[in-house]
Amino acid sequence: MPELPEVETIKNELAPHIIGHTVTGVTLFWQGIVRQPSVEEFCSRLIGQKITGVERRGKYLIFGLTSGEALISHLKMTGSLLLKPPDRFIRAIIHLDGRTEIYFRDPRKLGVMWLVTDKNTVVDKLGPEPLEAGFTPQVLAQRLSKRTAPIKALLCDQSFVAGIGNMYADEALFSAGIHPLRSGKSLSPEEIERLHRAIRQVLSAAIGNKGASVDTYFRPGGEIGTAHFQFRVAHRGGEPCPVCGTHLQRIPIRNRGSYFCPKCQPLK
Repeated sequence: MPELPEVETIKNELAPHIIGHTVTGVTLFWQGIVRQPSVEEFCSRLIGQKITGVERRGKYLIFGLTSGEALISHLKMTGSLLLKPPDRFIRAIIHLDGRTEIYFRDPRKLGVMWLVTDKNTVVDKLGPEPLEAGFTPQVLAQRLSKRTAPIKALLCDQSFVAGIGNMYADEALFSAGIHPLRSGKSLSPEEIERLHRAIRQVLSAAIGNKGASVDTYFRPGGEIGTAHFQFRVAHRGGEPCPVCGTHLQRIPIRNRGSYFCPKCQPLK
């Protein structure tokens, strides 16, 4: 699934090609991609609008429009937004002036789009952004203080903190030396400091590497990201730990596979 670093990369690389351009048409090959409003209203209201900006909130991409409305997309598990036609799996095309087009590629047909007058109707339940200045160790500690859920599940909960998903939660917990099954409230102040630092470092490094192309993620130009080449535990079950050599383990936590080192991340 595209997580914060992948969506941030898409935003950064898409923006120079589309901001200032006007929507001239919409082609839908799968109408289920439109969540709100009706398909007919979605197309009619979008055509003729100029894209004024692109921002990211959690794993959502938000395109500002001249009317003040927002076109919001969520790529879900397998979606990509591309500037040139992919080989297959095109679910929608947003046609812009200047012969520019945005292709929504999604093999599993899980991605969605909204056209709304207020973006907060879609994103208002998201937790804090982990790379913003307001997300401090103190904020993280306060949000963890009464939580009995496993820390891995909390990091993947978008209402707890926005944008972190399975891969980067595993990487951050390994970097902080915290077992993924530890309850949120069991973490000490020093562990919370380490985790906060690890979250920011892991996400920032992944953005620098243009995201992780573990499966179906592509950058807007069709290139892959390289962040996965730097993963130390994510998707590496059975391999030796890069720190101690112990075989990395995979366990299910809330229906997600979690990778960790049993020696470097002891369950206290």
